[in-house]
Amino acid sequence: MSIAHEEAVLDTAAVDALFTQARTANTFTGEVTEEQAQAIYELAKFGPTAFNNQPLRVTYVRTPEARERLVKHMSRGNQAKTLSAPLVAVLSFDTEWHEQVDTFLPVAAEYIKGAYSADDSLRYGTGRDNAHLQAGYFILAVRALGLAAGPMTGADFSAIDAEFFPQGGRKSFLVVNIGQPGEDAWGPAKTKFAYEDVVETV
Repeated sequence: MSIAHEEAVLDTAAVDALFTQARTANTFTGEVTEEQAQAIYELAKFGPTAFNNQPLRVTYVRTPEARERLVKHMSRGNQAKTLSAPLVAVLSFDTEWHEQVDTFLPVAAEYIKGAYSADDSLRYGTGRDNAHLQAGYFILAVRALGLAAGPMTGADFSAIDAEFFPQGGRKSFLVVNIGQPGEDAWGPAKTKFAYEDVVETV
């Protein structure tokens, strides 16, 4: 048993499902119910973000017509698996996330609206960075439900934005295939860096 298992407050099966045995799936089978799709978000939303800003937006792509619209903008190596996955999520962020501060942090509404309305670069970067953080929670939520995730950045995200968000206000950055792992779902095991290779204490 690893030190991660020994120190975790979760049981071994949960640690394995979320981290040590979880891998990116490349083939999928089964189905993902509407209840599971909702539960993924209901878990992911609890991860921390800067002043609770929650810029992540999720577009579930289910219908064959919508799937075809998405797949044409995926890189060649990602097209087949995106067509076959039971559920696909396009993750984007709300570029005007600060406009909802009255909901997510009303006590600081005046300050946040003023500061982030005046600085487009700061607003964009804060939304992007925190949405990427939420994407990590989203993947862990998929795993927590006993499903496999296949996150992909191999896509033309500008084209995806034009296809799915023509009104503007959203910037996509990740496509995630979701389902039960299919046959030969796992590619060769990839090396993870050791603790001593990446951690220092000062």
